[in-house]
Amino acid sequence: MAALDLVIKGGTVATAADTFAADVGVKDGRIVALADELTGAEEVVDAKGKLVLPGGIDSHCHIAQTSSSGLETADDFESGTRSALCGGTTTIIPFAAQHRGQSLRQVVADYHARADGRAYVDYAFHLIISDPTSQVLGQELPALIKDGYTSFKIYLTYDALKLDDRQVLEVLACARAEGAMVMVHAENHDIIGWLTEKLLAAGRGAPKYHAVAHAAAAESEATHRAIALSEIADTPVLIVHVSAREAMAQIAAARDRGLRIYGETCPQYLFLTAGDLDRPGFEGAKYVCSPPPRDAANQDHIWRGLANGVFQVVSSDHAPYRYAGPDGKQAHGAGMPFDKVANGVPGLEVRLPLLFSEGVGRGRITLNRFVEVAATAAARLYGLYPRKGTIAVGADADIAVWDPDKTVTIGHEMLHDNMDYTPYEGRRVTGWPVLTLSRGRAVWRDGEVVGTPGQGRFLPCGLPEAARPLDRSVHGFDPVSGAAAADD
Repeated sequence: MAALDLVIKGGTVATAADTFAADVGVKDGRIVALADELTGAEEVVDAKGKLVLPGGIDSHCHIAQTSSSGLETADDFESGTRSALCGGTTTIIPFAAQHRGQSLRQVVADYHARADGRAYVDYAFHLIISDPTSQVLGQELPALIKDGYTSFKIYLTYDALKLDDRQVLEVLACARAEGAMVMVHAENHDIIGWLTEKLLAAGRGAPKYHAVAHAAAAESEATHRAIALSEIADTPVLIVHVSAREAMAQIAAARDRGLRIYGETCPQYLFLTAGDLDRPGFEGAKYVCSPPPRDAANQDHIWRGLANGVFQVVSSDHAPYRYAGPDGKQAHGAGMPFDKVANGVPGLEVRLPLLFSEGVGRGRITLNRFVEVAATAAARLYGLYPRKGTIAVGADADIAVWDPDKTVTIGHEMLHDNMDYTPYEGRRVTGWPVLTLSRGRAVWRDGEVVGTPGQGRFLPCGLPEAARPLDRSVHGFDPVSGAAAADD
């Protein structure tokens, strides 16, 4: 019997910290050797001239999910994970979304039923908390955290999802006590509502006005508020899908003060602009997402935030609502006002090629930084490291072999999701994975899907070190004891 199941030979291995030449040996789904001239394998992959990278982790995507407005995403766990692996992503973390009045434990059970037996690659779950009752915060959520659901998202906007500041503090206190990571969708609900009302009253309902209603000031204010609440509760938070330089500045300032505030951005804020929402007819609806893309000058600021560490992670925020059909952008009819258009854009498959081509290829970020924001940081933030997110002895053999010179023109017809469009149609990228391994098994090889649905496994997550509080009081208040400094 061969000592190794697989050897990847002759490639350049890159992690978040190092780049080096080595063969990679795989046995029983795990990496067991990094060395020169490994032999004795059942299968050998020639990676000469290629990059050997950790499989990507897309830690923010909406799969098999019913929105708060009742729309179903186009992608289920089969099509979503199929699309992921074709772009070099080997782990996804979608959302088990609670709607008001629902048991959180039942939400998780129902989401497992949607996932079981369908995924090509491994997956974990975030939770969405929209109804933080005493039952949820006192019993259900602490129990679920102990079972491996160690991250959850809360909203400061959307009628059916938003929490008020008092509720946010209660959720943060629970997260602090249990060691969980809190993700925040930070937009000011009342600013958006007021602007929307004024725009529609003036007859300005075209998709381009979505960007006006979701003003950068609304994002910046809510980001500032989320940080303030985080500081009061001494609970780290991650601000998700940051689009605006003003919000980015709030995160940078908080980090400069030593706070554990993390930031995530997405390809739509690096490659799309508000001008895309002004495309002819109703085409701009394809680009409606929240927060919206900003102006072209803003893109340079977001790239800079990636390079200098303001952002820890790049996720797709894949929200696959088709352009046509009853669950799509035109669910309420073509030409309806922007506030009736489903929020979100697809991007799971193209996240990494876009980032590699325009980031590494154009010198905006290093190869090691690419690995960090594409995989390693997400594994650390959500309790999956070092099993996922790196190439190291003992880690799962989730590996993407990249041809850094392969040129691809992105088009809807070449992608593997269930969508009827891509917002990146016609964009030319250089660099694409030619082989994707999930726990040592090939799932994508030379342009063909070779994996099978059901081989992906659910991943319980550990408590992330990144969620650990600073253990310092603010304004003399101790968030554990409830005592003021004068009482100590």
